Amino acid sequence: MTNPVEAVLYVPERISVRHDYPASYQPDPDWEARLHSWLGAAWPCPEREMVDTLLHDIASELQTQGLRLGRQTYGQYSDAEVSMARAAWCTVLHQRPSVVVETGVARGVTSRIVLEALNRNEHGHLWSIDLPHPLEKDLHAQIGAAVPSSHRTRWSYVEGSSRRRLPSLLRSLAQVDLFIHDSLHTARNTRFEMEQTLRVLASGGIMIVDDISPHQAFANFARDFPRVETLVCPHSDRAGSFFGLVHKPT
Repeated sequence: MTNPVEAVLYVPERISVRHDYPASYQPDPDWEARLHSWLGAAWPCPEREMVDTLLHDIASELQTQGLRLGRQTYGQYSDAEVSMARAAWCTVLHQRPSVVVETGVARGVTSRIVLEALNRNEHGHLWSIDLPHPLEKDLHAQIGAAVPSSHRTRWSYVEGSSRRRLPSLLRSLAQVDLFIHDSLHTARNTRFEMEQTLRVLASGGIMIVDDISPHQAFANFARDFPRVETLVCPHSDRAGSFFGLVHKPT
């Protein structure tokens, strides 16, 4: 009732879930090495262990706010786990992107990881699209809680659903180096975001697509766009749960 435009956009997403089905994904045990090969970076990577320290610091900072880091800590939604955090951290450090776009923020753990790496590079900017939780208004105060004011000079927060905000943002940016999908995990929404971004993804660009396990969107995208390279990667904290990587070759 407070945002009828977003409500109209949300209803088809909920209906579309009836047609979602889990694809048969086989994770690549060497996904980190292959990602670093895409990035032209050395493997083993001396930077990857830094993520453990960052997540420990973020957990401590959230704890001072009375918040807990982990699964289903923002309503039914979860914070980034260590494997996806490493993918984002290493991609930003080695790719040195100018433009990073993220959908889904919640408490901003992934946002914080990206911003830490951008600050290390002294280069690049992150745009994050997020629709505040539509049913639990008390969670709105937690949006971006993991991102301190010292990290916000390289961050632009765009409020709204990706269905509403992503196309216009991508048009304004013209080119994206790194895209991170972590918004509504329906096949319909995931495919929409991936197709929209592929149009402006830079040569050598990367997509990180979280929570591909419940639906067929990532598998169908890989089938329909054979020129891109894809990887299925296991989450570190939940068996049978995966995220995906996409690389647009040069």
